[in-house]
Amino acid sequence: MANLETTYLGLKLKNPLVAASSGLTSSVEKIKELADAGIGAIVLKSIFEEQINNEVTNMLTKDQQNVGYPEAEDYIKNYMRDNTVTKHLELVKKAKEAVDVPIIASINCVSSKEWTTFAKDFEEAGADAIELNIFYLPTDRHEKPGMIEQLYLDVLEKVKSEVTIPVSVKFGLNHSNIIGMADKLKANGAAGVVMFNRFYEPDINLDKLELVASEVFSSPSDLRRSLRWVGIVSSSVRHLDIAASTGIHDGDAVIKQLLAGAQVAQLCSTLYVNGASVVSGMLDDLTAFMKKWNFKKIEDFRGRLSYKNIPDPMVYERSQFMKYFSNRK
Repeated sequence: MANLETTYLGLKLKNPLVAASSGLTSSVEKIKELADAGIGAIVLKSIFEEQINNEVTNMLTKDQQNVGYPEAEDYIKNYMRDNTVTKHLELVKKAKEAVDVPIIASINCVSSKEWTTFAKDFEEAGADAIELNIFYLPTDRHEKPGMIEQLYLDVLEKVKSEVTIPVSVKFGLNHSNIIGMADKLKANGAAGVVMFNRFYEPDINLDKLELVASEVFSSPSDLRRSLRWVGIVSSSVRHLDIAASTGIHDGDAVIKQLLAGAQVAQLCSTLYVNGASVVSGMLDDLTAFMKKWNFKKIEDFRGRLSYKNIPDPMVYERSQFMKYFSNRK
């Protein structure tokens, strides 16, 4: 019988499938559905710094009497933050009572300000770990890449100073040196990284001549965005757990990421598209694969096809199609 148990961020999981932070992890009812379907761990819906700031701005501008009064602005800002945090703390507590899988709190950051100390509240509420979902869009051409990457390290440092539970960092593909970024995060206390974040991307509606949101869900072909880097980073940065994310829609995609060296696979779009029942199908696929190759446990094949374990590592490094197109008739 195949043993699907694994660990992630030092936590014991019954399998490597993790529900990513989304609207599907925003209520106890939905969390219970995922747990009943067999999910290995759950990342709760993020608390969004940007959303809190926007709500504060909207409330201030709606009532012009508050404009120009620092005391009113501070009161509203503190009220909005406290109210939002309270709701998330209640979700952590209720989720821990309702299910027997690890619960990871998620914080979506755009700055390194003092509000990250709320991480301590999540720890006290019972969260098993914290995932930092950090995003900063550089729009100033004078900003240096090093300054942007330092922001991630500053947020991590502040949170690590407040909590003792494991902390992972979810970051995007657009960094000048992904291996170096992962290495710096580990050096600054990250127990793991999530590769990669899927951000809001704009599109243009030609009929209305306005900006709109592009496709929200990932597609199976998006797997390639992370597979290469999972294989390389897992070989280059030791003792750092990697959660593969984006484009994981079926059991085969999960297996591929594990073979590349991922510790777990985070699921989101496929849960929206196919429902929680897709989890059991993925676990069946994983079990069948292990039976086919006579693998007793996941560690028997994790990283088997990572950058350091294949005969020709250039397969991971190759970025052009010369060989492919030269053989085409």
